[in-house]
Formats: sequence, structure tokens, C-alpha cells
Amino acid sequence: MAVSEAIQTISRLTPLADVLLMIDAEVKPITQRTIDVFAGAGRTLAADAVAPSRPASSLALHDGWAINADETLGAGGHAPAPLLRVPSRIETGQALPAGTDSIAPFDAVKVSQGRAEALLTVSPGDGVLTAGSDSDSVIPLRRAGERLRSTDLAAFSAAGIARIQVREPRIRVLPVRGSGIISAAARMVAADVDRRGGAARLDESGRGLDVAMAADSADAIVAIGGTGSGRNDNSVQILAREGQLRVHGLALTPGETSAFGFVGARPVLLLPGRLDAAVSVWLMVGRRLLDRLAAAKGGENEPGETLPLARKVSSTIGLAEVVPVRRTSGQAEPMAIKYLPLSSLARSDGWILVPADSEGYSAGSPVRVRPWP
Repeated sequence: MAVSEAIQTISRLTPLADVLLMIDAEVKPITQRTIDVFAGAGRTLAADAVAPSRPASSLALHDGWAINADETLGAGGHAPAPLLRVPSRIETGQALPAGTDSIAPFDAVKVSQGRAEALLTVSPGDGVLTAGSDSDSVIPLRRAGERLRSTDLAAFSAAGIARIQVREPRIRVLPVRGSGIISAAARMVAADVDRRGGAARLDESGRGLDVAMAADSADAIVAIGGTGSGRNDNSVQILAREGQLRVHGLALTPGETSAFGFVGARPVLLLPGRLDAAVSVWLMVGRRLLDRLAAAKGGENEPGETLPLARKVSSTIGLAEVVPVRRTSGQAEPMAIKYLPLSSLARSDGWILVPADSEGYSAGSPVRVRPWP
């Protein structure tokens, strides 16, 4: 395809908050599907995971003597309490015999010549998994919109759940040119998509954006590169021609040349060809897009820790800003602003966001440090 002579220009920077509101309002969750429970790591539940009530009856949590706790009241090493009968010996997982409500350790009961006595007081329910304690059929184990962990899947399986309903967005990731930096950014995005419950398809570099948009093999397209005003930059023009260009120019630094729109109902996110800018926009916009497609909840509660800022960070009112930081003596030390060198990305421990309505943070301000993908 011939390169257009028109220069891509940005008429205004759209506030980050407006773009996120647009995604929330116009990007619809994809259709759910049913998968094997152990294929669900990282996926987002599309329906509550509900297990039958279990156990059906009270079970022993450890090996010991099945007893009635009331018979041990006041018992101690110097004042044993006689039991009405020799208790039954029970193993972990066995149902409690009728008339018993606790499991006493073996050394808590003395049995001699057909008689038994308690050597310590046992409380009702000690050592017992009561009926319905493992799972309650009325209370879901996890709820729709929650991203699944491997521990969740193990608990589901143990509770008898073999199949679950999830949403797994298919994201086509396209490096528009064969640049090493663009390819690195594309691989980072694809890896984060997979890690956060999507299914990334990483295209070969140089495949046409118009070809990718014409195909019906993905729920969204993320293209890296071609968003600026260079001679060979035409990604924004292609989106405007083949679909709907809704935003070109984002009030986020780094990442100002980003664009967003739709081809049909499918969202298309165009990231700049600079690694720092691609990372920044993916964190703030791409992840929100992925979560919306999956109907995932709690994206604002990403892992992070609050630390005092080691030194002042200045920012421009109206621009949100991603700033890399490293932990130093219990503080967050800013490493770069505006342009984020590769060294600052690699050496930093995480990043902070300076919101658009802030001029920055003074030294000592508490900031939330979030991990990089």
C-alpha cells in the first residue's frame, strides 16, 4: 500500500478520564464460554462459582478420640474426668459417631482396663469440620467478574466443580513495523494479555493494520507504531478510513500520540512505537479495555504498596503521568519523567501515576507504587 502524503496531526489531547469513560460506556463484554476448571487460571469468571454444601456431615479434622466435650468439663492432668464409655478412635476425614461433637488428641484421653478418662477439657467443635463448613451452596466460592487464581481452581475442583464459565478476550497484537523496540513492546503487551486472562495472538511485524481490522478473528486489536507524524506513520489514517477514529491524542505522558476507535463493534487501540509510551498507555488504557471485554471487576485495586516519595515530582496540569520509581530506604525514588529511558524501566521497581489535576507530589508524599507487567 502506498504511503499517504497526508501528515497525521493531533488537534487536541483527550483527557485520560474521558477515554476510560468511553471504554466503559461503549466496549461490551464478550460472550462467555465453558471450560475445564483447571484451564481457568487468570481467566475472569462469567458466572458465580457455586459448589454443593459440603461436607454433608461433620468430619474429623485430625486423628484422635471422638468424644462429647461436655464430659470433659473441668478435666486436667491432676483431676481427670471419667468418661461414660471408651471413646471411638477416629481418623482424619471420618464422620463423627452419633453423640460426639469433638476430637480429642490421643494424649488427652487415658484408656485403661476398659475405662477412659479425660486429662484436659475439650471445647465443643474442637478438631471438627462441621457440616457445610467447606462450602455453602448459598454463598458462591468466587463471584462473576473476579479473576481466578490457581488456588481458586484447586478449591473448586476439591468442592466438586469440574467446569466453569469464563470470558477470555481474544486480543490481536500487531507490531506495524519490524523495529526491535516495537517488537519488544508487542511481546510485552501479548504476555500481559495472557497473564491477565486474555488470549493474545501476536502477529508478524509488518502485517497491514487494514488486513488485521478486516479479519474477524479477535475481540479487539492492539497495534504498536505508526501513531506519530513521521513520513511512514499512517496507523491513525487507516483506522479513520477503515473504522471509526474516536481519539487521536491522549493527555497521558508518555503516550500522547496514542489513538483509539472501533472497527465495527471491535475496539482498536493504537500505541506509540516508543517502548515507554507503549507501556504507559497499555497500563492505563489497554488493561481497562481488556477488563471491560472480560467484564472483570476490581481493576482499580491492582496490587501495590504505599511509600513516601523520596523527592519531589513535578507534572503539568492536564496531563496524567506515569513515573518509574525504585524502592530506596523505604521510600519511592522517582527515576525519570516525560521520556522513560530503557534503563529506568529495567532498574525501577514499579511506577506511580500522577493524575491530570495535580502539579505533582512533594517529597514525603505517600504514593502508590504498582508493579510493571
